[in-house]
Amino acid sequence: MPIELPSARSVAENPSQAQLREWVLASMPNVQVTEFGNVNYRARVKSRLGKSTFFVSDEPNAKPTIPRAEAAEWAAKQDAYIADQDMVLIEGTIGPDEGFRTGARLFMERRNSNIPAMQQQLWFDPEGDFVPEFTVIYTPNMPAPGMPDDCLITVDLDTWTTRVFGSDYFGESKMGGLRMWNRLVYDRGGLAMHSGAKTFPAEETASGEEELALIIGLSGTGKTTTTFRNVKGSLPVQDDFIALMPGGKVYTTEDGCFAKTFGLDPDDEPTIYAGATAPDAWLESVSVDDDGKVDFFDTNYTANGRCTFPLAGIRHRDPRDLPKAKYLFILNRNENIIPAVAKLRPEQAAYYFMLGETKGTSAGGAAEAGKNLRVPGTNPFWFENDASQANRLLELLETSELEVYLLNTGRVGGPDDDDRSKKVRIPHSAAVQHGIVDGTIQWVEDPDFGYEVAASIPGFDDPELLQPRQLYERQGRADEYGQIVAQLEAERAAYLASFDGLDPRVAAGGQR
Repeated sequence: MPIELPSARSVAENPSQAQLREWVLASMPNVQVTEFGNVNYRARVKSRLGKSTFFVSDEPNAKPTIPRAEAAEWAAKQDAYIADQDMVLIEGTIGPDEGFRTGARLFMERRNSNIPAMQQQLWFDPEGDFVPEFTVIYTPNMPAPGMPDDCLITVDLDTWTTRVFGSDYFGESKMGGLRMWNRLVYDRGGLAMHSGAKTFPAEETASGEEELALIIGLSGTGKTTTTFRNVKGSLPVQDDFIALMPGGKVYTTEDGCFAKTFGLDPDDEPTIYAGATAPDAWLESVSVDDDGKVDFFDTNYTANGRCTFPLAGIRHRDPRDLPKAKYLFILNRNENIIPAVAKLRPEQAAYYFMLGETKGTSAGGAAEAGKNLRVPGTNPFWFENDASQANRLLELLETSELEVYLLNTGRVGGPDDDDRSKKVRIPHSAAVQHGIVDGTIQWVEDPDFGYEVAASIPGFDDPELLQPRQLYERQGRADEYGQIVAQLEAERAAYLASFDGLDPRVAAGGQR
């Protein structure tokens, strides 16, 4: 049974988008109507607060925990605070498929009505006899003194309740439900994945059938761009989270998109741009001048500007009744020796999935931006020892025909300021997807890592992005290449050895 919501001075139940917009414009500071007619809110908190997030438990856990007694004290304080507040209740479901959709609700201060408005765009409308299973109680204007950044997020998986104190970043609402959904899917035998999804139409595939691709990656690595980029008539299905079940069955979560807006360009990303500039989109911490002019390239306040918009407003594939997953693309925004694409065996797939390597972006806050990161499954929202993610993926790969590829969405040969390096650009990634779906890539084994790399791809104009060793050798940097290989092998082995219970086959996935 869901928990009982605390009493409030007033509760507006499931108000319309128009009503929420009226409240935002009437009472919220730092709000602007943009040139597109949509609304931008400049949030105090610019990204998710990992250091302020704790699972409620008295038992040891690989994730940060808060004792039940202490969590109960904070809950009582929040309930007392809410007694004097006007609140908004938003109800919906995570996922649309009968038998797998999960009822969820957000109980939010009306003073921050942009957040329930954004959440309403992502959840599916309730159907039938709606019963909320997940609850998010959110008070942006109630700080948590003594906690990191004076903010607190408590996650209680026994009562399926998340409480948020002090943050006004919408991502805490969105992930409040999806973080709990990670556990629910795992308990049902599947794996919740921080993943986009897109389909390639039957007339464009070598098999003659509609094919589904999953795209995983940390925020800022190109997951949304890869998902929404039109390749061979592909249609986006989901932006952020899916459930992969035995046999390759996939369930979706959201009826809208929560996208990064930095660098948004109508030529490179026309679908996302169309959604973000629609009148019904909600913007957060995007650069907007006094006249309402939007600048998606201005980072003076933050590079982590965001937006939500409904899928109904863009070209997309209905997220219900998907075909079984055919491809899994693991994105890695690297800058040295990772090729534009590598084909992985199941053990290698679980290995690189567990490593979750990438270059951090502003989405993870200043502490992550620009740093080399390893985040298992590229999913920072997992609820326990991350070894269970890779172990479950390996189990699922054994029950499906999923093809897995590692895609570098960064550079080869060095960082941005190194003129010897080369950028893996959006057209390169599109050519890779063309080649995979058409079956026209010629593969050879990489002598250093044992995965398969492309000897050639139709329409791909730079072989040094496909086999980085060639670039390093041409530039007289073969020794540097060898040193990076040795360093990665040692660091990866040490990193994976730090996880208790990791299937030995996963750790062995890095062996040649």
